[in-house]
Amino acid sequence: MYWFLPWVWTTTWLESFLGHVQPVVDELTDDDLDAAAELHSEAFDQPWSGDELGTLLAQRGSFGYVVRQLGQPHAAPLGFVLARNVSGEAEILTITVSRRCRNLGLGRLLMDRVLERLHTDRANSLFLEVDEENVAALKLYKRLRFEEVGRRPAYYQHPDGRRTSALTLKRTFK
Repeated sequence: MYWFLPWVWTTTWLESFLGHVQPVVDELTDDDLDAAAELHSEAFDQPWSGDELGTLLAQRGSFGYVVRQLGQPHAAPLGFVLARNVSGEAEILTITVSRRCRNLGLGRLLMDRVLERLHTDRANSLFLEVDEENVAALKLYKRLRFEEVGRRPAYYQHPDGRRTSALTLKRTFK
């Protein structure tokens, strides 16, 4: 049996944290790939290009979402997620939110949309990897009931030469 409670957002809550920006989640399309690549370069030391994101999006079972300001369908995304579901086993390939919009709940909106899709598709599980030092993401994934199932020691290399582990997290839907 699937158990999923979508996050409930109120206009008052959104307005208090985002000013008068009301986010809306749309499907990631080819038209969003270059802007998504720019967002990716803000968050990752080895960012993916728009072409690389497009190649991933075109693969069997892949899908993605962007979050942008309501009423601005052609505005650059404030964040995006790219995921893949093959034979009931899904994974987050990448997720990021613009630096100026972090810690405002936009990552949660994106993850909720992925979880809704996987619930509809009757996926069994969802995996992702996250840097062990990404405290904000780890808090979100804990709230979404992900559990650590693996670790890749010294997986990420930072510009200052430090290496940190990638944590493999899993959420089971049954």
